[in-house]
Amino acid sequence: MHELITILGPTASGKTVFAAALAEKMNGEIISADSRQVYRGMTIGTGKDLSDYTVNDKPIPYHLIDIREAGEKYNLFEFQHDFHRVFEEIKTKGKLPVLCGGTGLYIEAVLKGYKLLDVPENPSLRERLKDKNSDELAEILRSYKKLHNKTEVDSAQRAIRAIEIEEYYLTQEPEKRDFPPIASLIIGLEIDRNERRAKISRRLKQRLDEGMINEVRGLLNAGISPEDLMYYGLEYKYLTLYILGKLTYNEMITQLETAIHQFAKRQMTWFRGMERRGFPIQWISTSLPTEEKIRLIDEKINKMSYICTDFCK
Repeated sequence: MHELITILGPTASGKTVFAAALAEKMNGEIISADSRQVYRGMTIGTGKDLSDYTVNDKPIPYHLIDIREAGEKYNLFEFQHDFHRVFEEIKTKGKLPVLCGGTGLYIEAVLKGYKLLDVPENPSLRERLKDKNSDELAEILRSYKKLHNKTEVDSAQRAIRAIEIEEYYLTQEPEKRDFPPIASLIIGLEIDRNERRAKISRRLKQRLDEGMINEVRGLLNAGISPEDLMYYGLEYKYLTLYILGKLTYNEMITQLETAIHQFAKRQMTWFRGMERRGFPIQWISTSLPTEEKIRLIDEKINKMSYICTDFCK
């Protein structure tokens, strides 16, 4: 029996709208699996689109959004703890938990039951590394492990934190917190590549029109350092560089749009990797109407002998 329905897909695939419609139909609540939507004040740039959580004039409860202050560093370990707390709360209410997001690492961690360590900061190590450039930091990190992608070293803070974690693993024998694997029906929203690219471009323009630059400027004016904002990547990296005068407006648009396209591609690479690692994903085309998508999920649930009587209306 499945305890959870997971909705995943690349950016611009319409995950939130569909997850909210599904939760409304099946008496569910949504748990966000987005590594940046946890931060307050980072709304337009992270695409929270909170109005999407209202379906047929009914608000759909959502969790793990706006739970940290912008400028803080939220990590996978914290997400696991927060997820399991909310997951149990939703089940206790007799409702269906619906995990929805595009951060593949977060999704895989809770479904598989990753065993993670709560690694503390190492002030002396940080002091030794603070003047290193990105290439030097990447080389240091390579001495610990093979780098699988550039996201680990796309900012000095990320690279230093990664080194800090690897150094901790070498020198400590800490206790690991065990989380059980979770049985989930995993639904992937599949969007045509050209359609995805066009939607990303339209959405970027819309968010700029909605005041995304002012959102980033406001965060900087509130005292968040440029490096702390750029740590979050994508919109917050390139808009910060524009506000600081390091990129022209057109350069910012071009580079940000390219970065978002590359990010969507990396998301799909992760999801395909999940399938190879034993996670069966049921892919549904985003071009289908919402009701048709829900009908297909009902069919998949029935075929998998999922007991839906506790949740479905």
